Amino acid sequence: MTKVFLYSDGSARGNPGPGGYGTILRYTDPYGQVHEKEFSCGYEKTTNNRMELLGVITGLESLKFSCDVTVISDSKYVVDAFNRHWVESWQKNGFRKSDRKPVKNMDLWKRLLEDTGRHKVTFEWVKGHEGHPENERCDKLATTAADGENLLIDEGFNDSQI
Repeated sequence: MTKVFLYSDGSARGNPGPGGYGTILRYTDPYGQVHEKEFSCGYEKTTNNRMELLGVITGLESLKFSCDVTVISDSKYVVDAFNRHWVESWQKNGFRKSDRKPVKNMDLWKRLLEDTGRHKVTFEWVKGHEGHPENERCDKLATTAADGENLLIDEGFNDSQI
């Protein structure tokens, strides 16, 4: 199984506001050559958490076959949901939290769960804005996308998700 590192970050200028994600995929082929691909996209009105999720989703969905993926993110929202097994509880409870309220960003969580099911995925948290080179690069990609022109519409966003 190919080992892939997926670095990702999300950004929103306001919450909600214009937002974007930045993602880097990296793997080393059997000959020792490192391959890397970057993704970023900006949206007119969204939230930081949606962009954190969409960055990981975009990276996973770009993989053409099942891989052993380590997701590295500064998003406790994403990392803790898997490492603390919140997503498992949400699934068992019909995507409701312990307070019985619906999970926010359910459309993206369901999509991410489908994507993680196709791969062997582990999640690692890194502290943001602390000089981690890939996290800094993803942050730059995300903020540049959020500040860009021709922003897309986040079709799944609605104001009740704030």
